[in-house]
Formats: sequence, C-alpha cells, structure tokens
Amino acid sequence: MFALTSIKGVGRRFSNLVCKKADIDLNKRAGELSNDEIDRVVTIMQNPRQYKIPDWFLNRQKDFKDGKYSQLIANNLDGKLREDIDRLRKIRCERGLRHMFGLKVRGQHTKTTGRRGKTVGVAKKKA
Repeated sequence: MFALTSIKGVGRRFSNLVCKKADIDLNKRAGELSNDEIDRVVTIMQNPRQYKIPDWFLNRQKDFKDGKYSQLIANNLDGKLREDIDRLRKIRCERGLRHMFGLKVRGQHTKTTGRRGKTVGVAKKKA
C-alpha cells in the first residue's frame, strides 16, 4: 500500500482504496505482488470511476475543459497544473498575477513571512 504513495498524485487513502478494490493484502510489500495483481492496480488507478470509487475521492474534479472527473497521476498531474496556472495568467485574474509575480496566492499575510529568495530589509553600513 505505502509503495503506491511514492507515485505523484497517489496518497495513502487512495492507495488504500485501490488495494482494497483490487483484493490485495494491505500488508503485502510491492516486490511480492504478482503480475496479475500489478495489472489490476494499474487498471483501477487509470479508471477509478469504473470501479465505483466516488467522485469526491478523485484529485481532478470537474475539469475546466471537459467537465470530467479523473485521477491524475505523475506527469499528467504536472501538465494539468501548469495548464491551469497558465490559464489564470492568460486571463490576468488575481491568482494568475500573484503566480506570475511569485507571491503567496491563497490569502496569506506577506508582510513578514515568505521572504526567502527576495531581498530582505536594509543592508547595514560598514563602520
């Protein structure tokens, strides 16, 4: 179960649910799985809705372009995230502009925190 969490886009709860749907012992290690069990896990992760995994469990809900629910994994997750941020930048909304300028996006305070990587304060004079 925990070996699946090393895949980007798969957390502990999703991997637990996938293993239960595939009828795999949760205490089994990844190297002990047979090819048949691996194939079952892969098919469930690619088509979670066909195996009655609820929509609220998936990490891509109501996609902007097609309105579908899906579970994105690895490179697909990175690509979709980049597309979303580029779309926000393109329409020049507040979130897109904050992404563009490298500022905090979700309403956090920025007066004293998040200064790493930027110039800080006033440089002292050498006496």
